[in-house]
Amino acid sequence: MILVTGATGRVGYQVMEALADAGADTTAMVRVEAKAADLPGTPAHVVASFDDPPPAEVLRAFDRVFLLSPADEEQAVLETVFIDALVTAGHRPHVVKVAADGFQDPGCDVRFMRSHRDVAMHLDAVGLPVTYLAPSIYMENLLAAAETIREAGVIAAPAGQGRVGFVAARDVAAVAAKVLTSDDHDGATYVLTGPEALGYRDVAARISAVFGRQVDYQDQPPKHTRELLLDSGLSHWNADGTLELFEWIRHGGAATVTADVREVTGADPRPVQDWLGKERGSFLGPSPDLPPSAF
Repeated sequence: MILVTGATGRVGYQVMEALADAGADTTAMVRVEAKAADLPGTPAHVVASFDDPPPAEVLRAFDRVFLLSPADEEQAVLETVFIDALVTAGHRPHVVKVAADGFQDPGCDVRFMRSHRDVAMHLDAVGLPVTYLAPSIYMENLLAAAETIREAGVIAAPAGQGRVGFVAARDVAAVAAKVLTSDDHDGATYVLTGPEALGYRDVAARISAVFGRQVDYQDQPPKHTRELLLDSGLSHWNADGTLELFEWIRHGGAATVTADVREVTGADPRPVQDWLGKERGSFLGPSPDLPPSAF
Protein backbone atom coordinates (compact mmCIF):
# COMPACT_ATOMS: atom_id res chain seq x y z
CA MET A 1 0.00 0.00 0.00
CA ILE A 2 1.21 3.52 -0.86
CA LEU A 3 0.94 6.63 1.33
CA VAL A 4 1.04 9.93 -0.58
CA THR A 5 1.88 13.11 1.30
CA GLY A 6 1.37 16.47 -0.39
CA ALA A 7 -1.51 14.82 -2.24
CA THR A 8 -3.43 18.03 -2.94
CA GLY A 9 -0.45 20.01 -4.30
CA ARG A 10 0.81 20.69 -7.82
CA VAL A 11 2.80 17.45 -8.11
CA GLY A 12 1.05 15.32 -5.49
CA TYR A 13 -2.37 15.65 -7.13
CA GLN A 14 -0.93 14.43 -10.43
CA VAL A 15 0.80 11.57 -8.61
CA MET A 16 -2.63 10.59 -7.29
CA GLU A 17 -3.98 10.69 -10.86
CA ALA A 18 -1.17 8.49 -12.16
CA LEU A 19 -1.55 6.00 -9.30
CA ALA A 20 -5.31 5.85 -9.88
CA ASP A 21 -4.68 5.09 -13.57
CA ALA A 22 -2.27 2.33 -12.50
CA GLY A 23 -4.86 0.81 -10.16
CA ALA A 24 -2.50 1.17 -7.18
CA ASP A 25 -3.70 0.77 -3.58
CA THR A 26 -3.23 4.36 -2.43
CA THR A 27 -3.92 6.41 0.69
CA ALA A 28 -3.63 10.20 0.72
CA MET A 29 -2.52 12.15 3.78
CA VAL A 30 -4.58 15.34 4.05
CA ARG A 31 -4.76 18.06 6.68
CA VAL A 32 -8.49 18.67 6.16
CA GLU A 33 -11.05 15.90 5.72
CA ALA A 34 -12.93 17.77 2.98
CA LYS A 35 -9.83 17.89 0.75
CA ALA A 36 -9.96 14.13 0.28
CA ALA A 37 -13.22 14.36 -1.67
CA ASP A 38 -11.49 16.24 -4.50
CA LEU A 39 -8.73 13.70 -5.11
CA PRO A 40 -8.58 11.57 -8.30
CA GLY A 41 -10.01 8.08 -8.19
CA THR A 42 -11.39 6.70 -4.95
CA PRO A 43 -8.35 6.58 -2.68
CA ALA A 44 -8.41 6.00 1.05
CA HIS A 45 -7.23 8.92 3.16
CA VAL A 46 -5.87 9.73 6.59
CA VAL A 47 -6.17 13.12 8.27
CA ALA A 48 -2.73 14.05 9.58
CA SER A 49 0.20 16.40 8.98
CA PHE A 50 3.99 16.35 9.05
CA ASP A 51 4.09 17.73 12.58
CA ASP A 52 1.23 15.48 13.68
CA PRO A 53 1.82 12.22 11.75
CA PRO A 54 -0.56 9.28 11.61
CA PRO A 55 -0.23 6.86 14.54
CA ALA A 56 2.18 3.93 14.32
CA GLU A 57 -0.55 1.36 13.71
CA VAL A 58 -1.63 3.34 10.62
CA LEU A 59 1.90 3.92 9.31
CA ARG A 60 2.71 0.22 9.58
CA ALA A 61 0.22 -0.46 6.77
CA PHE A 62 2.35 1.26 4.12
CA ASP A 63 5.13 -0.33 2.06
CA ARG A 64 5.87 2.85 0.03
CA VAL A 65 5.69 6.49 1.11
CA PHE A 66 5.76 9.47 -1.26
CA LEU A 67 7.40 12.30 0.70
CA LEU A 68 6.68 15.84 -0.51
CA SER A 69 6.15 19.03 1.46
CA PRO A 70 6.08 22.75 0.58
CA ALA A 71 9.28 24.80 0.36
CA ASP A 72 9.22 26.47 3.75
CA GLU A 73 11.64 27.50 6.47
CA GLU A 74 10.45 24.55 8.60
CA GLN A 75 10.52 21.99 5.78
CA ALA A 76 13.53 20.01 7.02
CA VAL A 77 12.26 19.98 10.60
CA LEU A 78 8.76 18.83 9.63
CA GLU A 79 9.92 16.12 7.25
CA THR A 80 12.35 14.88 9.91
CA VAL A 81 9.51 14.58 12.44
CA PHE A 82 7.53 12.56 9.91
CA ILE A 83 10.50 10.31 9.05
CA ASP A 84 11.06 9.62 12.75
CA ALA A 85 7.42 8.58 13.03
CA LEU A 86 7.98 6.08 10.19
CA VAL A 87 11.03 4.69 11.97
CA THR A 88 9.22 4.45 15.30
CA ALA A 89 6.37 2.55 13.63
CA GLY A 90 8.94 -0.14 12.85
CA HIS A 91 7.73 -1.14 9.39
CA ARG A 92 10.56 0.56 7.41
CA PRO A 93 8.75 1.49 4.18
CA HIS A 94 10.52 2.56 0.99
CA VAL A 95 10.50 6.37 0.90
CA VAL A 96 10.29 8.22 -2.43
CA LYS A 97 11.52 11.67 -1.50
CA VAL A 98 11.02 14.70 -3.77
CA ALA A 99 14.00 17.02 -3.43
CA ALA A 100 15.36 19.47 -6.04
CA ASP A 101 18.19 19.31 -8.52
CA GLY A 102 21.22 20.73 -6.70
CA PHE A 103 20.46 19.14 -3.32
CA GLN A 104 23.04 16.43 -4.03
CA ASP A 105 25.80 19.05 -4.57
CA PRO A 106 27.42 20.08 -1.26
CA GLY A 107 28.60 23.26 -3.00
CA CYS A 108 25.05 24.40 -3.80
CA ASP A 109 24.16 26.89 -1.07
CA VAL A 110 20.57 27.67 -2.12
CA ARG A 111 18.50 27.32 1.06
CA PHE A 112 15.84 25.19 -0.65
CA MET A 113 18.50 22.65 -1.63
CA ARG A 114 20.07 22.78 1.84
CA SER A 115 16.72 21.83 3.37
CA HIS A 116 16.48 18.76 1.14
CA ARG A 117 20.12 17.90 1.87
CA ASP A 118 19.41 17.97 5.61
CA VAL A 119 16.48 15.60 5.14
CA ALA A 120 18.60 13.29 2.98
CA MET A 121 21.28 13.17 5.68
CA HIS A 122 18.61 12.18 8.20
CA LEU A 123 17.22 9.50 5.91
CA ASP A 124 20.72 8.11 5.51
CA ALA A 125 21.22 8.16 9.27
CA VAL A 126 18.04 6.21 10.04
CA GLY A 127 18.66 3.77 7.18
CA LEU A 128 15.25 3.73 5.52
CA PRO A 129 15.26 2.52 1.90
CA VAL A 130 14.93 5.64 -0.25
CA THR A 131 14.74 6.89 -3.81
CA TYR A 132 15.32 10.59 -4.53
CA LEU A 133 13.53 12.52 -7.25
CA ALA A 134 15.41 15.75 -7.96
CA PRO A 135 13.42 17.81 -10.46
CA SER A 136 14.75 20.88 -12.19
CA ILE A 137 12.70 24.07 -11.96
CA TYR A 138 9.07 23.38 -12.85
CA MET A 139 7.58 24.79 -16.03
CA GLU A 140 4.61 25.71 -13.85
CA ASN A 141 6.78 28.36 -12.16
CA LEU A 142 6.56 30.32 -15.43
CA LEU A 143 2.87 30.93 -14.67
CA ALA A 144 4.02 33.62 -12.22
CA ALA A 145 4.91 35.71 -15.29
CA ALA A 146 1.46 35.37 -16.90
CA GLU A 147 0.28 38.85 -15.91
CA THR A 148 3.33 40.70 -17.25
CA ILE A 149 3.20 38.60 -20.42
CA ARG A 150 -0.45 39.55 -20.98
CA GLU A 151 -0.11 43.22 -20.06
CA ALA A 152 3.41 44.16 -21.19
CA GLY A 153 4.63 41.36 -23.45
CA VAL A 154 7.54 40.74 -21.07
CA ILE A 155 8.85 37.87 -18.98
CA ALA A 156 11.07 39.37 -16.27
CA ALA A 157 13.50 37.42 -14.08
CA PRO A 158 16.94 38.04 -12.53
CA ALA A 159 18.35 35.07 -14.45
CA GLY A 160 20.98 36.74 -16.63
CA GLN A 161 21.96 34.37 -19.43
CA GLY A 162 21.54 31.29 -17.26
CA ARG A 163 19.79 28.25 -18.69
CA VAL A 164 17.29 25.89 -17.05
CA GLY A 165 16.23 22.32 -17.84
CA PHE A 166 12.58 23.18 -17.10
CA VAL A 167 10.45 20.10 -16.35
CA ALA A 168 6.67 19.70 -16.33
CA ALA A 169 5.09 18.69 -13.02
CA ARG A 170 3.17 15.95 -14.83
CA ASP A 171 6.43 14.32 -15.94
CA VAL A 172 7.74 14.38 -12.36
CA ALA A 173 4.48 12.79 -11.22
CA ALA A 174 4.78 10.09 -13.88
CA VAL A 175 8.25 9.18 -12.63
CA ALA A 176 7.03 9.15 -9.02
CA ALA A 177 4.13 6.85 -9.85
CA LYS A 178 6.41 4.44 -11.72
CA VAL A 179 8.93 4.33 -8.85
CA LEU A 180 6.14 3.82 -6.31
CA THR A 181 4.71 0.86 -8.22
CA SER A 182 7.86 -0.95 -9.36
CA ASP A 183 11.07 -2.37 -7.92
CA ASP A 184 14.82 -1.80 -8.39
CA HIS A 185 14.87 1.91 -7.51
CA ASP A 186 16.28 1.67 -3.97
CA GLY A 187 19.24 4.04 -3.55
CA ALA A 188 18.72 5.77 -6.90
CA THR A 189 18.65 9.53 -7.44
CA TYR A 190 16.76 10.61 -10.57
CA VAL A 191 17.48 14.16 -11.77
CA LEU A 192 14.34 15.07 -13.69
CA THR A 193 14.53 17.65 -16.48
CA GLY A 194 12.86 18.57 -19.70
CA PRO A 195 14.47 17.77 -23.06
CA GLU A 196 16.59 20.95 -23.27
CA ALA A 197 18.11 23.72 -21.20
CA LEU A 198 16.59 27.10 -22.06
CA GLY A 199 17.52 30.63 -21.15
CA TYR A 200 14.66 32.94 -20.27
CA ARG A 201 15.19 34.66 -23.65
CA ASP A 202 14.58 31.25 -25.27
CA VAL A 203 11.44 30.85 -23.17
CA ALA A 204 10.22 34.27 -24.34
CA ALA A 205 10.77 33.16 -27.95
CA ARG A 206 8.79 29.94 -27.35
CA ILE A 207 5.95 31.95 -25.80
CA SER A 208 5.97 34.32 -28.77
CA ALA A 209 5.74 31.41 -31.22
CA VAL A 210 3.01 29.52 -29.33
CA PHE A 211 0.83 32.53 -28.51
CA GLY A 212 1.41 34.47 -31.73
CA ARG A 213 2.50 37.70 -30.04
CA GLN A 214 5.87 39.26 -29.32
CA VAL A 215 7.16 38.53 -25.82
CA ASP A 216 10.59 39.74 -24.70
CA TYR A 217 12.86 38.82 -21.81
CA GLN A 218 13.84 41.45 -19.25
CA ASP A 219 16.81 40.68 -17.01
CA GLN A 220 15.37 42.11 -13.82
CA PRO A 221 17.63 43.51 -11.06
CA PRO A 222 17.59 41.17 -8.01
CA LYS A 223 16.74 44.03 -5.64
CA HIS A 224 13.62 44.88 -7.65
CA THR A 225 12.67 41.21 -7.81
CA ARG A 226 12.88 40.95 -4.03
CA GLU A 227 10.61 43.97 -3.59
CA LEU A 228 8.04 42.47 -5.94
CA LEU A 229 8.17 39.10 -4.19
CA LEU A 230 7.63 40.66 -0.77
CA ASP A 231 4.82 42.86 -2.10
CA SER A 232 3.13 39.70 -3.41
CA GLY A 233 3.01 38.30 0.13
CA LEU A 234 5.97 35.93 -0.04
CA SER A 235 7.86 35.53 3.24
CA HIS A 236 11.33 37.06 3.63
CA TRP A 237 12.78 33.53 3.87
CA ASN A 238 11.22 32.46 0.58
CA ALA A 239 12.00 35.74 -1.18
CA ASP A 240 15.68 35.53 -0.24
CA GLY A 241 15.73 31.87 -1.20
CA THR A 242 14.29 32.73 -4.61
CA LEU A 243 17.11 35.23 -5.18
CA GLU A 244 19.64 32.55 -4.20
CA LEU A 245 17.99 30.24 -6.71
CA PHE A 246 18.28 32.80 -9.50
CA GLU A 247 21.91 33.44 -8.64
CA TRP A 248 22.48 29.68 -9.00
CA ILE A 249 20.73 29.83 -12.39
CA ARG A 250 22.85 32.77 -13.53
CA HIS A 251 26.01 30.81 -12.76
CA GLY A 252 24.91 27.71 -14.71
CA GLY A 253 23.67 25.54 -11.86
CA ALA A 254 20.29 24.74 -13.42
CA ALA A 255 21.47 23.92 -16.95
CA THR A 256 21.48 20.14 -16.39
CA VAL A 257 19.62 17.96 -18.90
CA THR A 258 19.19 14.22 -18.26
CA ALA A 259 17.38 11.26 -19.80
CA ASP A 260 16.02 10.13 -16.41
CA VAL A 261 12.33 10.81 -17.20
CA ARG A 262 12.56 8.56 -20.25
CA GLU A 263 14.69 5.99 -18.41
CA VAL A 264 12.05 5.50 -15.73
CA THR A 265 8.79 6.02 -17.65
CA GLY A 266 9.73 5.04 -21.21
CA ALA A 267 8.34 8.36 -22.49
CA ASP A 268 10.18 11.54 -23.42
CA PRO A 269 9.64 14.59 -21.18
CA ARG A 270 7.47 17.22 -22.79
CA PRO A 271 9.13 20.28 -24.31
CA VAL A 272 8.18 23.71 -23.03
CA GLN A 273 6.24 24.62 -26.19
CA ASP A 274 3.90 21.65 -25.70
CA TRP A 275 3.35 22.64 -22.08
CA LEU A 276 2.71 26.27 -23.10
CA GLY A 277 0.08 25.12 -25.58
CA LYS A 278 -1.77 23.23 -22.86
CA GLU A 279 -1.54 26.23 -20.50
CA ARG A 280 -2.65 28.80 -23.09
CA GLY A 281 -5.74 29.76 -21.07
CA SER A 282 -3.69 30.39 -17.92
CA PHE A 283 -1.36 32.76 -19.75
CA LEU A 284 -3.86 34.59 -21.90
CA GLY A 285 -6.54 34.92 -19.23
CA PRO A 286 -10.33 34.61 -19.56
CA SER A 287 -12.01 35.30 -22.87
CA PRO A 288 -13.05 38.99 -23.11
CA ASP A 289 -16.71 38.00 -23.45
CA LEU A 290 -16.63 36.11 -20.14
CA PRO A 291 -16.68 37.58 -16.63
CA PRO A 292 -13.34 37.35 -14.80
CA SER A 293 -12.84 34.48 -12.38
CA ALA A 294 -13.73 35.22 -8.77
CA PHE A 295 -10.69 33.26 -7.57
